[in-house]
Amino acid sequence: MVDNIGPKNSSSHKDRGFKYCCNDYAEEETSGLIKEQDRLLPIANVGRIMKQILPPNAKVSKEAKETMQECVSEFISFVTGEASEKCHKEKRKTVNGDDICWALGNLGFDDYAESLKRYLIRYREAEGERANQNKTGAGPEENQTEERQQRGPNSPPPFSFHLREKRRA
Repeated sequence: MVDNIGPKNSSSHKDRGFKYCCNDYAEEETSGLIKEQDRLLPIANVGRIMKQILPPNAKVSKEAKETMQECVSEFISFVTGEASEKCHKEKRKTVNGDDICWALGNLGFDDYAESLKRYLIRYREAEGERANQNKTGAGPEENQTEERQQRGPNSPPPFSFHLREKRRA
């Protein structure tokens, strides 16, 4: 179990009321509450994401994929648990993107929180534009062509999510 996630001065996730850490899963699995496949992201998806950043001829071992699968699943549960706790305190039943951004910042992942906030703003703007285009009657093919013209032929697709390394002085 990892108790030192987030900033050094913060309390552990057990102290925060986060109930889904690795050891808790093992206890719950033996009681039959949570199945292994229900707590982990699909390994094929994890492997596909890992390969996107690597050169085309690179290989990723099964052990590396499984390790990453465990780590990202734990991270998602950790952040979501924090966001869920906030929603519970505010007597809300739905966790939204703003709650996830807040949880990332609250847990000390400020760089991720800022990048995700920018992404969320762009996503919401695009969703609003898409809704407006649908109201005006523009078909999906027209929307895609228009979108490509606005971006340019060689620009990356919308909503690519890239974290920048912090510049060291």
